[in-house]
Amino acid sequence: MSFPEHTSAINLNLPHAADLRNQWDKILADHGKALATASSQGSETAQKSHVGRGQLLARDRVALLLDEDSPFLELAPFAGHQLEDSTASASVVAGIGMVCGVCCMIFAHIPSISGGAWNEYTVRKQNRITEIATENGLPIIALVQSAGVFLPYQFRVFHPGGQIFRDLAVRSSLGLSSCAVVFGSSTAGGAYHPALSDYTIFVKDQAQVFLGGPPLVKMATGEICEAEELGGAAMHAKTTGLADQLASDEFDAINKARTWVLTTAAARSPLYGQRAMPRQVTPPKYPAEDLLSFVNPDIRQPLNMMEVVLRIVDGGRVEIFKPAYGTNMLTAWAYIHGSICGIIANQQSVINPHEANKTTQFIRLCNQGNIPIVFLHNVSGFMVGLQTEQAGLIKLGAQLISALSTSTVPHISIICGASYGAGNYAMCGRAYKPRFLFTWITGRCSVMGPDQLSGVMQEITRASAKKSGATLDEAKLQARVQKFRESVQRDSGAYWTSAHLLDDGIIDPRDTRDVLGFCLEVVQMKDVKGNPASKTLARM
Repeated sequence: MSFPEHTSAINLNLPHAADLRNQWDKILADHGKALATASSQGSETAQKSHVGRGQLLARDRVALLLDEDSPFLELAPFAGHQLEDSTASASVVAGIGMVCGVCCMIFAHIPSISGGAWNEYTVRKQNRITEIATENGLPIIALVQSAGVFLPYQFRVFHPGGQIFRDLAVRSSLGLSSCAVVFGSSTAGGAYHPALSDYTIFVKDQAQVFLGGPPLVKMATGEICEAEELGGAAMHAKTTGLADQLASDEFDAINKARTWVLTTAAARSPLYGQRAMPRQVTPPKYPAEDLLSFVNPDIRQPLNMMEVVLRIVDGGRVEIFKPAYGTNMLTAWAYIHGSICGIIANQQSVINPHEANKTTQFIRLCNQGNIPIVFLHNVSGFMVGLQTEQAGLIKLGAQLISALSTSTVPHISIICGASYGAGNYAMCGRAYKPRFLFTWITGRCSVMGPDQLSGVMQEITRASAKKSGATLDEAKLQARVQKFRESVQRDSGAYWTSAHLLDDGIIDPRDTRDVLGFCLEVVQMKDVKGNPASKTLARM
């Protein structure tokens, strides 16, 4: 038995489809340029200087660590993107890939950018990726070379930075393994990271770990010492015992890290054995390329989410739950890259009482069946007005939020179009802690759309002036409203929200299936267990 197969109802040969493809060409080209900027590893001079010391660049270290045929799901590449007080990728490369056949979280400081020093977004990014690794039971391999806190930003870095070390200690107590490979000078916070990791590998004549370097020691105690005797790899291997392994060079260090993975509990988990079994994966019935022919980059235009789903799921096979009830919300089961999941997608942009009621029940059913849930956002919020208020939408919406909040199966969110207001909450936005959250290039997230927010501001200003008897300067009001609209337009855009780590990355719509397939694999690294209370609540 399998889920029923569905047929696309869209004609991709109409002139409108060609026009949409042309619009996407520029958007995708701009995205490529933004990715290139975010992937920078510092100035050409800094990179040459780093390589000239016989050291590998951060992304090359990651590539050597990964299995030859492993995919790599890079996380938060746009963290700090083009923000004044940050750096490319927030000075950290992070993502999930296979090492000796084991799915691992990998992150690497980028020492060719300010010595790998931490800014505010470095800390926020590292805290997020550690959270992902811990939630999903992934070993962590940290490729460490960092000058610690970037001192001019110390106020915004020091306070949240302590969570990095707390999280490492908590991971150890949960039996989740962490390995630190130290490639170069790592000071203060950069020193605590290997100290709190379960296993450490130091590169001979290159790694240096100390709480304070020679200049600070001289200032604090008057002692004059060399970096090697203060915190060199040989000293930590022979005297302090901080180094568990001493590698002859960077290649040897990476090889030792690969070997370490085989000693972790994750490598011996029965779940890994199950995933190693061949599994039947049916390709989608329709190509992902079709998305560019019917998804309008203008998110104010309708989006047929069923057609999106048919380009994501295996074989175009979908079991729709309550297809004739609450039709503004698509709720269905399907397989994506061979993994079963529930799908909740906004077929229209507003949530009405029937949609809230249906989605609540569907979440509980997925918990009963221990099935992960995928949320595809295109929502402007809950419907307002006399009819929906009297239909009890507040109560029904609260029940939906309650079901979502208490659901214990993994949630994965993709912001495809709009994700506004309470609709963002109901569709498992960042505040509701999905295991992963990605945004399409054209996706937007805010309390309201720019037009609505600026319109509300204008109405409030007019009402306030009328109440107080003040005379409005219409030109100044319009100028203020326009400035506000532009700020909302910027703040709700994918690059801005991703820069502030409100998602885990921006994706090309055509990559949605592969990203979801990878994430569904990751979230099943630990047993998927639904909320037991859902067994009694599913039909309430």
